[in-house]
Amino acid sequence: MPSQRGPTPAARTAPARLRPRHLLPTPTGTPFTFGYAAVLAVTSLVTEYADPDLVHTLLQGSSTDVAHLVRTPVLVLLASGLWIAGGLLAPYTLGFLVVLTALERRIGGARAAVVFLLGHVGATLATEVPVGLAVLVGQLPDSSLHRLDYGISFGVAASFGALAGLLRPWLRWPLLALFGGMLVQDLLAFTDPLSNWGHLFSLAIGVAAWPLVRRWRRVGRAVR
Repeated sequence: MPSQRGPTPAARTAPARLRPRHLLPTPTGTPFTFGYAAVLAVTSLVTEYADPDLVHTLLQGSSTDVAHLVRTPVLVLLASGLWIAGGLLAPYTLGFLVVLTALERRIGGARAAVVFLLGHVGATLATEVPVGLAVLVGQLPDSSLHRLDYGISFGVAASFGALAGLLRPWLRWPLLALFGGMLVQDLLAFTDPLSNWGHLFSLAIGVAAWPLVRRWRRVGRAVR
C-alpha cells in the first residue's frame, strides 16, 4: 500500500510569512469581514449622498438610545451596526478592516461575528441602561432618552481586545496599552462620555473573551 505523504519537518516548522494582502478582507479568506465591509460602504455612501432628511430619519431609526431600546431593542441593536459614525474616513473604519480581518483569519467568520456582537450589544447596554435608570429616578432630564447613538466602534474595540489575546505577548501588551491609553485620554477629554465609557467597556469585553477565543483557535487548528 502506498504510504501517505505528509509535510516535511521543515514545512511544518517554517514560520508563516505575513503578506500585505492578508491584512485586508477578501471574499474567500474572510467572507464575514468582506461582506460586512461592503454593507458599510453602501450605507456610508447613503449618508454622504442621500437627502439629509432621509439620512437623519434612517440614523434616528437605527439609534440605540433608551427610547428605541425600550420599544424595538433587537431592531436597533442590529441596525445601529450598519452605519459608521463619521463616514468612511473615520478612524474606526481602518480599525474595522484590519482588526476584524485578523480576528476572522484566526477563529473564523461566525465566531468573529459573535465577538463583535458581544462588544456592540454589551457596551451599548452598559452605557444606555444607566441613563434610563437615571432618568427614572429624576437624576437626568427626559431628553436624555433621545440621542443619536450608532456605529461600529464598540464592536471594533471588543474585537481588538479579543484579538490581543491571540497575539504574542511582546505585541499584545504594547498594543493594549496604546489603545487603552487612547481610550482613557478620550474619556478624560469628556467630549462624549457615554461613547468613551462604551469603548472601555467593549475593550474589557474583548479581553474577557480571551479564554473563549483561544479555545476557538485551538479547535480551528485541530480540524484543519
